[in-house]
Amino acid sequence: MPLANFTNLDFDQVKTTLTDYIQSNSNFTDYDFQGSNLSTIIDLLAYNTYITSYNANMVTNEVFIDSATLRENIISLARNIGYVPRSKKAARAVISFTVNTTNIIPTPATLTLKAGPVAGTSGSFGNSSYIFSILEDISVPVRDGVAEFNNITIYEGTLLTSNFTFNSRDVNQKFILPNAGIDTDLISVKVKTNESSTAAASYKLQDSLFDINSSSNVYYIQEVEDERYQIFFGDGIFGKSLKDGNFIPINYIITNGDSANGVNSFTFSGRLTYIRNAETYTVTSGISLITTELSSSGGEVIESTDSIKKFAPRIYASQNRCLTANDYETLIPSRIYPETESISVFGGEEVIPPQYGKVFISIKPKSGDFIPNLIKENIKLKLKKYAVAGIVPEILDLKYLFLEIDSKVYYNSNLAPSAEYISSIIQNNANKYAESSEMNKYGARFKYSKFLKIIDDSQDAVTSNITTVNMRRDLRVQINTWAEYTIGFGNAFHIRSMNGYNIKSSAFRVNGIANADVYISDIPNVNRITGSLFLFTIPAINSATPTIVKRNVGNINYVSGIITLNPINIQSGMMKDGQTTIEIGVIPSSNDVIGLQDLYLQLDISSSTFEMVVDEIASGLDPSASNYLVSSSYSNGALVRSGGRTQ
Repeated sequence: MPLANFTNLDFDQVKTTLTDYIQSNSNFTDYDFQGSNLSTIIDLLAYNTYITSYNANMVTNEVFIDSATLRENIISLARNIGYVPRSKKAARAVISFTVNTTNIIPTPATLTLKAGPVAGTSGSFGNSSYIFSILEDISVPVRDGVAEFNNITIYEGTLLTSNFTFNSRDVNQKFILPNAGIDTDLISVKVKTNESSTAAASYKLQDSLFDINSSSNVYYIQEVEDERYQIFFGDGIFGKSLKDGNFIPINYIITNGDSANGVNSFTFSGRLTYIRNAETYTVTSGISLITTELSSSGGEVIESTDSIKKFAPRIYASQNRCLTANDYETLIPSRIYPETESISVFGGEEVIPPQYGKVFISIKPKSGDFIPNLIKENIKLKLKKYAVAGIVPEILDLKYLFLEIDSKVYYNSNLAPSAEYISSIIQNNANKYAESSEMNKYGARFKYSKFLKIIDDSQDAVTSNITTVNMRRDLRVQINTWAEYTIGFGNAFHIRSMNGYNIKSSAFRVNGIANADVYISDIPNVNRITGSLFLFTIPAINSATPTIVKRNVGNINYVSGIITLNPINIQSGMMKDGQTTIEIGVIPSSNDVIGLQDLYLQLDISSSTFEMVVDEIASGLDPSASNYLVSSSYSNGALVRSGGRTQ
């Protein structure tokens, strides 16, 4: 008798398998399985087999981190390889306020802002109200009747305290914080000899067994069920152990994560006190309005299961060391700088010219475009315990490679209420693609054919589109200073004409050419690989009669996509984000543009055009196509970029 397969997860197929198995018995050869009572028994057996197979399949899936679906199982598997998922992160803001104490009796010498709630959102923010707190008391002196609380960092959430008493006789004792939504970076753990003791030792979070000994005041943490956290202490070898009767107060903040990002208006809701003659007084008057120094930012949701599945095996593979680019790309966002949205790492041997012994790191933070210098230094300092000696990390500022689209969209006027209606739909869909995960990361690729399909599928009236792609880099310059500039696009350039004018720039002024806006362009060499740069002027922005005023001001490599300006003294240019900038635009050799190394690809919809053109053939206006309007598939236009010099 052949071996029957009882592991199928389809009920009908399980029933058929059981029926075939029974029919193979000679006692049931001519038995009517459909109309007999035995059919009910077979249904029960099939149902039982189905449930058993399903449970076996689910249990097997939950054993492996790649296939597990329940968060508790995923974090348990991640824990086995030493990975602690990131918790929620509280949004933080910086505020200042003053307190006028001239009318307060008795007169205070110092004022103390008590730990806990300090400020709330003014009215509501995003249809929700939020409380911002501090972890520790803050005391300031009173000078000339005024107490100044300057640059106080506040955290969104409610400050809570859980108290535990260690008992060595309780072998199952666990220190589990009872609330979900905790920011583990804001946990404060202290240990007292007993509950009545006034002295307390502060304990610090430790994520490894290095650099600690039997007397180190450290604690460990792990996520348990329902997104709660369990605190562990040392065993007398790796960290100081607890003793019977030790009292453990743990302060922590429960936060709403990223929903409180962007708050810039606060009202005071804290508690101010002072002590005179051993008596505590509360201050409720003389408190100024709160000044917001920095709006709230940095709030994050708890690490998703997909992220845990991605990073836990990679952290285990790296073994807490940075040897390869992948190690850096794993450890920095997971262990060093969780605010990383996207990261690109490459060795110094890959740059031109090579810089051996260096590793270059470019980070796109979740909020803003650039990482402050202080955070850069902190990242490099923390990398020292992971990186190989002799390898110098360099953190580069974010470099955008902008894509600008020029699209002529043909449409059937009989199927659309108006050209503006279709144009708005197309721009909305294009903007969604620009904000998608395909674009907003290092190593992203603009997929030309997919983008054309997005335009064509935007509305039934669209019949076709002729779309060209241009790349742009914004060159930030130092005014009134002789300097050499190099800017890379990471993609090869298309040479439209051997007569030159393949690249376009915005207007700027240079030393030695008085009272004239100049532009940069190029002349290719006969090898079609390199070329030289020159400066020229034009009488009007759309003029086709340029005048070259200075030759050989730099060189261009069309294959590597690198433009180099020889030492030049730039006096003014376009102002962008408070920086003097020259926009440089080129046509890519391939319409599938890639964000290479430290270039962050960005589809700039605001600088793109979507021109609606009536398809007279599809609309029935010109069936013979004698007056059909043809759009060029090759980018032409003016010799320079519009916008001009704004400085």
